[in-house]
Amino acid sequence: MTAKRNGNAVDEPRILMFSERNIHEREVWRCSFHEFEGMLQQIDSVDLLAPTPRKWYRYGMSVACRLGEHLAIPINSGIPKIKLDRDYDLFLAVCQRPSELLHLSPLKGWRSRCKTAFCWLVEFYVKDMSSYKSCLEILSHFDHVLFMFNTSEPFHKILRAQGHYLPAGIDALGFCPYPNPPKRSIDVLSIGRRSEHTHQALLRAARRAEIFYVYDTIDHTRAYDLEEHRLLVANLAKRSRYFIVNPSLVNAPHESGGQIEFGYRYFEAAAPGTLMIGERAKNKEFDRIFHWDDAVIDLPFGSDQIVDVMREFDKQPERQMRMRRTNMIQTLLHHDWVYRWEAVLSMAGLSPLPGLLKRKERLRELSTVVAAAQIEP
Repeated sequence: MTAKRNGNAVDEPRILMFSERNIHEREVWRCSFHEFEGMLQQIDSVDLLAPTPRKWYRYGMSVACRLGEHLAIPINSGIPKIKLDRDYDLFLAVCQRPSELLHLSPLKGWRSRCKTAFCWLVEFYVKDMSSYKSCLEILSHFDHVLFMFNTSEPFHKILRAQGHYLPAGIDALGFCPYPNPPKRSIDVLSIGRRSEHTHQALLRAARRAEIFYVYDTIDHTRAYDLEEHRLLVANLAKRSRYFIVNPSLVNAPHESGGQIEFGYRYFEAAAPGTLMIGERAKNKEFDRIFHWDDAVIDLPFGSDQIVDVMREFDKQPERQMRMRRTNMIQTLLHHDWVYRWEAVLSMAGLSPLPGLLKRKERLRELSTVVAAAQIEP
């Protein structure tokens, strides 16, 4: 177990967090919650439990998942057994996929050692519920299950825990370009899934030297270092005018079962004040979170009209400045990871530590800087 402590005036860590960082070391789509872990260690008093899997883990995980479709008893997939030697106020496990709940089975005594237990499920589609019997059994030991997708309702009948929707967040301080904003020299930024029609339209404009278009050129999911990759994304976004956004699995509805969700990309685009261009996720939570005018420039997925839409917006510099300012301020005041952690503490009946309050003050102060700044269109 790796203990991470800070100067929050607590004799012993009160939080135990189970981390996947040594199991899935360099998958780029884990960057956001890797970022969350780092922020949590700065604002609270945390022991980070990050086991290293055994050499036969991949085979063990494959077997455990296959059997888990039929059995309610969780099977160890190749994670060493761990026994806790002290008590905690709160246990938090963040699982990107339902199958990762199996990683908790070798952790002995965690339920009796922790007053309150939370599991934050990042990606769980309703169509997959019947495929994870053993995983759902593990969920039954938690007091609260947090869903990053708007899927908590179908689980209420089968979970003993309370289900809550809790969206993604972002390091708003790290992604905000202020107080020393760089020039927005990138016209369009595209990361991850994309429409080939939209991509080709942008490539044609780039070949004509009309725009500077930055996009993925390799189909690979592993980074040399997740923190370095996250820094690169933030620095690119701060220098971008437009950032392409779309709902999760937008080009793979067979994987989502038609369920419309959204993940990190919208926060990564809003925080640095880019103009988000693409599709809004058509669900109630998206409209509640990104509620302000012009949060997203509507462009249907697969459209080849993106260059024309951009040209039209380039004729409206005052509107652009307002959009950028609003995106940054809304993120600083509502969507930093600190607000997500504050919600968890509230559910657990725990008071925030000084580190959390200091971070909120820094976010508020930076929002006033953005509000008073002369924004580049």
